[in-house]
Amino acid sequence: MNKLDEKLVKPKTLALVLGKMLEKTIIHADYQLTELQGGTIGEVRLVTGMVETADGEKLPYKLVWKIQKKFERYGDPDSWRREYDLYASDFKKVFLDSFRSPECYHAEINGDDIQLWMEYIDGVSGLHLTTEMYERIAEELGRFQGKLYTERPKELQHLSNLSKIDFTKNYYLRYRSWNVVYDYIRSDDCEIPKHLCEMLIDIDNNADEIFNRIEKLPIVLCHRDFWVENIFYSDSKIVLIDWDTAGWGHMGEDIASLITDEADVRHMIEYYEKCIPAYYRGFSEYADMTHISDHCIYELILVMFGYRLVEWYKFAESPEDKEMHLNTLQKIYEMRNV
Repeated sequence: MNKLDEKLVKPKTLALVLGKMLEKTIIHADYQLTELQGGTIGEVRLVTGMVETADGEKLPYKLVWKIQKKFERYGDPDSWRREYDLYASDFKKVFLDSFRSPECYHAEINGDDIQLWMEYIDGVSGLHLTTEMYERIAEELGRFQGKLYTERPKELQHLSNLSKIDFTKNYYLRYRSWNVVYDYIRSDDCEIPKHLCEMLIDIDNNADEIFNRIEKLPIVLCHRDFWVENIFYSDSKIVLIDWDTAGWGHMGEDIASLITDEADVRHMIEYYEKCIPAYYRGFSEYADMTHISDHCIYELILVMFGYRLVEWYKFAESPEDKEMHLNTLQKIYEMRNV
């Protein structure tokens, strides 16, 4: 028995999910499971098959089944169940037609794990996203966050399980206190070029002043895992998966992720040049941003990814990975003049 067969789909649950998805009464459904991604704390499967309805139709279907086990993320202990809490609420009402999460047909929590049955999204994702798509994604993110920032919908006020405003700051401070990376960029045997180490050390030396500037930015709802594998460009609309890190943060955090987090290194400068104006353009449709003269996205990139890239470089398992992380740091260095 392979791993995919260990937890068989319950026929009643599958019929319930497909009934909601197709808006029909289900008589019978078969299924096949394909693992999409997974790890020690979660599994994501594609469920496909044929369904027979009460009115005699036989239809193909495709959906996603996600099982998330309990785990503890530093500074965010309830993130393991956040997607369940969001889907069990009225959260979906805050989305735009052009910017949303997948439809969830069924959500349940069983002790220390959650199960979500969701819409399968067929679209462009990952490194297949073009620069034009990046720009559109940034603008739609700005529009989404600007709308929520201005309108403050009641659905958001009722959510108790969201990550905290200081999550990013605490994440940086934790990395800075880790001697493995902190001491490494200050050591004589560090293989990272000196000008890149000095870039990171300069951030450490000016961290208080930098966070004072960041904390003057508007507080918005952030996805906080806004990287290319979680973003789908589908029919000119944006669909975001994996909302388990979502919460309150400062304007620009998600754009910093979009530009930097395992993006195509060859185009990072271009993303930086195009995505920030697009983001502010979208945000400005709902809120006056003319008073913001310092968007701090360069600083956010460094505090969010500087030490993380050092860690990835130091423990990379191949020369190619080392080179990629080093090239990413170099591109960040070059952004200072953009």
